[in-house]
Amino acid sequence: MTAAYTTLPNDLRVPEIAVEDDRPVLAGVLAEYEDVDSVYAAAEKVRDSGYTRWDVHSPFPIHGIEKAMNLRPTILPWICLGGGLAGLFGGLFLCVWTMSTSYSFAGGLQGYEYLISGKPMWSLPQFIPVIFETTILLAAFSAGLGMIALNALPMLYNPLLRSERFRRVTDDRFFIVIDASDPKFDVTETEQLLRDTGTTAVERVVD
Repeated sequence: MTAAYTTLPNDLRVPEIAVEDDRPVLAGVLAEYEDVDSVYAAAEKVRDSGYTRWDVHSPFPIHGIEKAMNLRPTILPWICLGGGLAGLFGGLFLCVWTMSTSYSFAGGLQGYEYLISGKPMWSLPQFIPVIFETTILLAAFSAGLGMIALNALPMLYNPLLRSERFRRVTDDRFFIVIDASDPKFDVTETEQLLRDTGTTAVERVVD
C-alpha cells in the first residue's frame, strides 16, 4: 500500500494512509540543546507530555536519562537467558543421546553407548564440559543477535543524517527528536512544546 499525506506548511507532508505523492515527507521535529542539564529537563517534559516515539541523542552516555525518558528495561537479558537455557538442555540432550543410549532417529542419526574408563553410561560430571560450552555458546549468540535485532540493525539510512545541525551530536550538542509517526504528533504543537523546553533551535527533519 502506498502512503497518503496531509499537507503541512513549507510543502511538507506526514504519512497517513494511502495516495502517491512526490513531496518531501516530514520525518519528525529536532530540538537542539547546549548541555546535559537542558536536554535532561527537556526529556522529562516530553515524557510528561505523553509522547512515545521520540529519542535523545548525545555525544556520550547520560547517566539517568532512561528515567527521564521513562524507558523500560531491555529484554536482552531474557533473550540471553533463553539462549543459555537452550544451550544447557541441548548440550545435555546431545551428551545423553550420543553417549548413553542407542536410540536412533529417522534418517540414520544413531545414539552410541560409549563406555569411558568404566564410568557409568549416564554420568552428569563427565557431561559438564560439553554442557558448559554449549550454554556459553548459545547465550553469546543470543546476546549478539538479540542486540542486532532490538537495534533494528543494519540501518544504512536515517533521515536525521540530512540535517547539518545534527552533525554536532558527535561533538558538543544534545538533541531530542520526536518522530512524526507518534500518535500525539502535531507539527505546530510539537514544535511549541520543544520551544518551551528551552531549546536553542527547532528544525523539521525531512525524509
